[in-house]
Amino acid sequence: MDCFPDREIWGGAPLNVAHHLRGLGGGVGLVPVLVTRIGKDEHGRRLLEAMHDAGLPINGVQLDCLHPTGAIRIEVEADGQGHRFEIAPDQAWDFIHADMARMIGLSSRPQWLYFGTLAQRTAPRPIARPAAHPALRSLMQATHAKGFLDLNLRDPWVRKDVLRWSLGKAEIVKMNEEELLRVAHMMELGNASQVVLGKRLLHAFGIGQLLVTEGRNGAWLLQSDGTYHHTAATPPLVDMANSVGAGDGFAAVFLLGLIQGWPAEQTLDRAHHFAGEICRLRGAIPDSDDFYRPFITAWQLASGVAA
Repeated sequence: MDCFPDREIWGGAPLNVAHHLRGLGGGVGLVPVLVTRIGKDEHGRRLLEAMHDAGLPINGVQLDCLHPTGAIRIEVEADGQGHRFEIAPDQAWDFIHADMARMIGLSSRPQWLYFGTLAQRTAPRPIARPAAHPALRSLMQATHAKGFLDLNLRDPWVRKDVLRWSLGKAEIVKMNEEELLRVAHMMELGNASQVVLGKRLLHAFGIGQLLVTEGRNGAWLLQSDGTYHHTAATPPLVDMANSVGAGDGFAAVFLLGLIQGWPAEQTLDRAHHFAGEICRLRGAIPDSDDFYRPFITAWQLASGVAA
């Protein structure tokens, strides 16, 4: 649950991405499956109810009797541009069961596996095997899905070994410009322009595509063959609420474009535009599916219509 000073809204990056993929891609057969763990408490009950109402499968949601449903306290800055998170330890999502996750992966056979770094904060310290959350390792081994890594570097939960393992397992990596500079420093890539650092990162870890978001200044995509695209900057939103969840919206639309086979430059532009519209919401997820209809029409995502 995303807990703002005046309200609580269901959220979290993987859930936000799943909701957007379902809302935008339901008409073309997309069925995103969320693998997570929630507590047997009021927050958990509300989350299951909301997922059911949204048409999201709940077969990947595990129930935990010992730990609470994850709750993050969010403070939004006055201009809506920034926000701060208070992330408590020992939440149910820290204890996703590997064997249960593996069973869901085998039954759903996903094309893409969207994952982050924050959910790996409880990964065991490596001794003889690489660091990673056991459930994520199990999912990757069982499904052979392509990895979409969405960085979420939140102190004090940043670990170099987990970051290095995650970068090595990803076909696509998404981060913001501040995270790019931090990752480049942690991975000892030297000093250079952001694009050069991006090229070094792709080469060092065998990554296919790097996505870097820059807020209202746009976003850029660098591919392993050297191809580079950058969106145009957008004017400030006059009705901006906050930027919470904008990056999740960006990731969802970029994944949608990959699955639908959109050209890379078009996918980047659409992802950036959608992220801007998320900033108009008082939270990361719209209250109604009406929010998605203009995009479904413009991007020809209705059932039976080719993109």
